Order: sequence, then C-alpha cells, then structure tokens
Amino acid sequence: MDEFEHVEFLPEPEDARILSAIDPAAVGFQGAWRADVTGWAPLEAVPIQRRRHQRAFVTNSLIFAVLMVTLFVVWNSGLLWVELSLPDSQWANEQAQLDTAADEGLTGLGVRVCMVDTGIDLTHDALKGVEVTFRDLRGSSPTPLDYGLVAHGTLMAGILVAQDHQIGAAPNITLGVAAALGTDENGENSGDESTVAEAIRWCQDTFEADIISLSLGGEQNLDATREGATASATRRAVDAGVFVVAAAGNDGGSDDDGLVSVPANIPRVITVGASTETGAVWANSSSGSQVYDRGQQRQHPHLKPEVIAPGVDIISTGSENAWYSSSGTSDATVFVTAALALLLEAHPEYKPSAQSDGTCIDAIKVALMNSVQPLDKQDLHDNRSGYGQLMAMDWIQEVEQTDPVC
Repeated sequence: MDEFEHVEFLPEPEDARILSAIDPAAVGFQGAWRADVTGWAPLEAVPIQRRRHQRAFVTNSLIFAVLMVTLFVVWNSGLLWVELSLPDSQWANEQAQLDTAADEGLTGLGVRVCMVDTGIDLTHDALKGVEVTFRDLRGSSPTPLDYGLVAHGTLMAGILVAQDHQIGAAPNITLGVAAALGTDENGENSGDESTVAEAIRWCQDTFEADIISLSLGGEQNLDATREGATASATRRAVDAGVFVVAAAGNDGGSDDDGLVSVPANIPRVITVGASTETGAVWANSSSGSQVYDRGQQRQHPHLKPEVIAPGVDIISTGSENAWYSSSGTSDATVFVTAALALLLEAHPEYKPSAQSDGTCIDAIKVALMNSVQPLDKQDLHDNRSGYGQLMAMDWIQEVEQTDPVC
C-alpha cells in the first residue's frame, strides 16, 4: 500500500514472525534499539550465607563424663560458636594490580564516575555512607533505589565503592548513578535504548562525568543504515573527551556472533572482556570483529575488545544486604573503570575539559595497549582477549613514563 512505502519493518526479538512498522528517519530504529544487560552472567548469582553458632559434635567413647558435662554447659551458655568467614574475590584486585595501586595511596579521589545501570541500593551495610548523585529514568524516585534482578547495579557499584568486607577498587571516587534498566516481564534486566541514551547524556552533561561505566549493551545490526541512540550518545561523549568503558557481552562460545555489544563497538570506547582467576579468557566473553561501518577496518589502539579483566565469581554487594557471587563482562567492566579512575587521580591532566576532543582518550588507550599482559604472544591483538589482561599499575606507570601529549 502507498501509505507504507516510507516505512521499514523490524522483526520483534521475541517472535520474528511479528513485524513492527518503523519510520527509518527515527533515531535508533534499528535492531540494537533494545538495550540489555549483556554483560550479565547467564546464571543467576547465588547469595553467600554467613553462618553463626555452628554446633560441633564430638564422639569418643573414652571421653570423660565430666568433660561432656562441661561442654554441654558451655554450649548452652552461648560461649561456644563458630562464624564462617565470607569468601571474597581479592584475587581479582591482585591479578589486575589494583591492590598495588591502592598500596600507592590511590583511591579514585577527585574522579567523577557515572554508572548507567539498574540503580543502587544504599541500604546495604557496605554502602552506607557512600554519597551518590542519583537520577531515576525509570520512575521519579528522589532517593537511590535499584530496579534490577538481584540488584545488578548494586553489585556493580560494590565492586567500585564498597566500604566493608570486599573493599571497592576505587572507594573514594565521586559516584553518579543513572537508573535506566530494570527487570522486565521475562525476569531479565533490560531497558529501552532511548532511556539508556538519555542516561548517558545525563552522565556527560549534568553529572559532568570523567568516566561513564556501562555494564550493558545491545546487539549490533550490521544492516542498519544509521547509528542508534545509545551509540550516538556514546560517540558524543567520547568525542568530548569523556572516557566510556563498556562490556563486550556474554555470547561467547558456540553462540558467539563475532561482534561486541553496542555501544562497546564505538572506536574510542574501552571495550572489556572477562577473564578467570587463572588469567584465561572466560568462555562466555564475546569476540570482536575488526571490521565496522560497512567494511572499514579498525585501527590500533581501538581493536575490539581492547582488554580483559577479572569477571568470574566476583564477590560484591547485592539485594537484601547480602553478598553475591556473579560472573560476566559487566563485572570486568567495573574493574577497568576502577583502574582508569586511579589513573586519572594520578594524572588529572587527562580528564575531560571544555576543550577536549577525544585525543586524550586515544593517548590513554595507546598506554593501555602497551601496558597489558598479552595472552597471545604471536599477535598484538586477539579477537577474544584483546590486547591482553588489565595491569592497572603498569598502565599508570606507562602514562608516567611516556607522558603522552593530547
């Protein structure tokens, strides 16, 4: 029909037989317009329980009756109890040299980090006292809250700023949180792309972030004729010198489409894959393609992903004041965000300013490329492990030694 000549038809992700009529002039109409938490582990995180007063039962036919009576009295008095320590993932901070940076006195002080996620729950004991500038884009709450499944945003924030047990990797940053994602009807964390894009713009324009951390993403659509809203907002940020760190995605293995998520595909974004405690690439970490924008080749230091960081069995703050274990490129993204915050604390001259045009990001990414621990000894870059494993202190020292001009 003539009235439909100007529209395009987009298959619905839940059922490709259902087509939505889309005006191609609308920003963000293509397949990546639904933003999901693609950096989230495929398995739901498991709470780690603290156990107290665990009874010990001792059997020995030769034990003296008096000792048995004494133990019985002591037990009933409540003086005999055992508390099992909560596990932690301190290995991740050690592997990424974040503990070494902390020993040097770096805490992220003076660096503004903005997280776009499901929000944050500040009632957790380890987050009490953390000051947050909060923007609710899913509702109208004036106070921080978390809309996510097992509080995804709270988990990510804990990696960065937790004040107890598993201490955050950059605990003294100035934190902004934009709640743009939430639990959908399928029990998954997701959100509308236009909302995520608005959150990114809020981080840049209102919160005035030095770093925007995105543990989320959407699928790339190679057939799209124009850039989606989230990608456009991200490009605007990095071209103004605001650092953006984004999750590569969790579709590694047999289901890997060979593409990192959107907006991790934007050249100046630092795109993060996940590694295990042994330093290997996590099996579900997404591969990247070095071809973009209708056949153009990516150039160093912007090959995707750029870096891998700890992202498996990471202990962090979750819902209902519990500690959770989670895995995914979401977690890895926050470790790179933390390392970058420590770097900008040590070298504030690379923070964005009114005159920034993105060249400082390029310089810092060259330093990242030259400071990581490569997994592939043959080539400078690998489609899964990037340039290599994050080494936070080496990254900072690389900047100190080379003193890049931008």
